[in-house]
Amino acid sequence: MKILLVEDSATLRYAMRNYIIDAGHEPLVARSGEEALQLLENTPVDMIIMDVEMPGLNGFETTRLIREWLAGHWIPIIFVTGLNEDENYREGIEAGGDDYLIKPVSFMIIKAKIRAMERIAEMRDQLSRLNSELEALSQLDSLTHIYNRRTFNELAQQQWALVKRHQQPISALMIDVDHFKLFNDHYGHPAGDSCLKKVTQAIKSCLHRTTDILGRYGGEEFVVLLPETDAKGAMCVAQSIGEAISALQLRHDVSPTDSHVTASIGGATCLRTTGHDLEELIKNADRALYKAKRAGRNRSWVDEVATHKTLLLADSNLELIRHFTHHLQTHFNLLTAETQTECLELAVDLHPDLILLGTNIASSPAGADLCKILARTPKTAGINLVLVSEQQNERTLELGNTLGIKHAFDKSLNGPALLNKIVEFIH
Repeated sequence: MKILLVEDSATLRYAMRNYIIDAGHEPLVARSGEEALQLLENTPVDMIIMDVEMPGLNGFETTRLIREWLAGHWIPIIFVTGLNEDENYREGIEAGGDDYLIKPVSFMIIKAKIRAMERIAEMRDQLSRLNSELEALSQLDSLTHIYNRRTFNELAQQQWALVKRHQQPISALMIDVDHFKLFNDHYGHPAGDSCLKKVTQAIKSCLHRTTDILGRYGGEEFVVLLPETDAKGAMCVAQSIGEAISALQLRHDVSPTDSHVTASIGGATCLRTTGHDLEELIKNADRALYKAKRAGRNRSWVDEVATHKTLLLADSNLELIRHFTHHLQTHFNLLTAETQTECLELAVDLHPDLILLGTNIASSPAGADLCKILARTPKTAGINLVLVSEQQNERTLELGNTLGIKHAFDKSLNGPALLNKIVEFIH
């Protein structure tokens, strides 16, 4: 250890210095409190042996300054004094001292004191290492050993702030292992865990920059943040990840998509971060993932974050869906659902700006339950519902009143009138 000896007496300095050397440690010497403070500015030490009675700054005053300067970093300080009184002990402990040596000091005593403080310092270092390891573990997903969702969000916010400051593009990818529940049920959870670990490594092999951030977002879903990456770059990374996962050749005999494990990947790119936030980027990547799944899975889909609002059109009447899709898809980010369950899942997960609810779903036995759940769920409570139908009649108006839906229109509304009405409902 490096031990700083602070002693104004040349005789004691010489003797104590030799004691420290004989005990197997390296002495650093200061003749006053002021000199000790100067030395500590540039030289780290492991322990301090401090004379109490010194001209200028005494040992207690010097120790107070050292403790204040070192803040949270603790090093043992042993006082050396000729005063053997209770009041001196109390004042020394309050000043930040850890032990006392009474003059004259013998070699055996100082050697024992140094060893005792050394053991305490070793325990401090071990505790510090364990705390660092524990903190690192708290940031990682226990299975895949990549960032957990909380840590990913924290690091992603830092990267978002950087690209926003420099006005650079940023992209996010949401990666979902296709039909993973079927895989787990067929092969068992140990095989499922092994699959996720291998998928993690496949994803990591496609990320080559220190600024790229990979996290496990939950279950079989992973998220990647790609700073300084446009939509073309995001698609290249997404396709590389899809190919790397397919190349694992993990059997998936019960998958409706492929005989091996595959992944659907949704991406979103924000070219100008002004007016947008990280949550919106992730949400858009999630919407793109939904599109990749609807397009058949085992593929990548990357969209740019635009100012378009998101509409969710839900009904089992495919003709109604086709009609409004034709009129709205070039003006809005349009999502479609054919069942109450799908409508609820998309509303909760993707939080659209407006929900267009067809009368087929609305009038079904579960229609009232769907509206109630949407109204009381925090994530969807603020979303306006609009009833859409083949044609407007008294039955439609009565259904809207029953469900508590204030707005309604039918297929006769199209063109600019339809768009203006939609904008009105959103705002």
